[in-house]
Amino acid sequence: MRASDGKSISVYRWQAASPVRGIVQIAHGMGEHALRYRPVAQALAGHGFTVYANDHRGHGKSASEAGELGDFGSQGFPGVVDDMVQVTRTAREEEGTKPMLLLGHSMGSFAAQLYMLDHSDLVDGVALSGSTALDLLGAAASTGRWRLEDLNAAFAPARTPFDWLSRDPAEVDAYIADPLCGFNVNEESYESLFSIASRLADPSELGRIRKQLPLFVFAGDCDPVNASLAWLRPLIDRYREAGLKDVSWHIFGGARHEVLNETNRSEVFAVLQAWINRVAA
Repeated sequence: MRASDGKSISVYRWQAASPVRGIVQIAHGMGEHALRYRPVAQALAGHGFTVYANDHRGHGKSASEAGELGDFGSQGFPGVVDDMVQVTRTAREEEGTKPMLLLGHSMGSFAAQLYMLDHSDLVDGVALSGSTALDLLGAAASTGRWRLEDLNAAFAPARTPFDWLSRDPAEVDAYIADPLCGFNVNEESYESLFSIASRLADPSELGRIRKQLPLFVFAGDCDPVNASLAWLRPLIDRYREAGLKDVSWHIFGGARHEVLNETNRSEVFAVLQAWINRVAA
């Protein structure tokens, strides 16, 4: 697709099994790419949901080939969200009036949080995976340049620098072996990401979200991104205080950051699918 500024967006689509029940748009995390969600997308498609997932700016094969891995570009992090809006509008055009749900993981969940402030009318539900209150994460990271590897400190001594992702060593090893995973965004891109944190925590901004928008937050209680839930509970409370009528959450005991790649991934997917089924119905 073409972004609003003319930049090319790489998008992947999985066609739903008939009958089509809805659409799910996936927003991936930092230092990874959309095709890591192939198992989730295939499972959703098998349950009747057509899935769209794009590589964010500075991520994926096209960014690697252009020498742009880790660079959000001149539009910064808001450009990432604008691309997601473009994907949503295209999916709507292609799939008609089917229910549209947005699933954002980690950095993709921060993008989904920003998306909700300005575009909650475009989707029928939002699910946040591996999320946190970005302002609290940013405050903890303010002492220096934050890197993905820094999140491994809670698991030291560790087998790899990315044990924080999952208890499943095969998933961790696959991430490390993937040339399109494990990198950090550049300094300007980090700054643009954390620059939106104040908007995401502002009650007046949160008050702009459509009150009837269903929101589902799910995470592991051993996820360093949410500081073992210390930074997740304020996020949930903020949405409830903003007046959202349908806020639900599920915490998976012992799980780390990538709950959809955890040792109990079948349980995690079943819980997510149940929420999607309810909202789509």
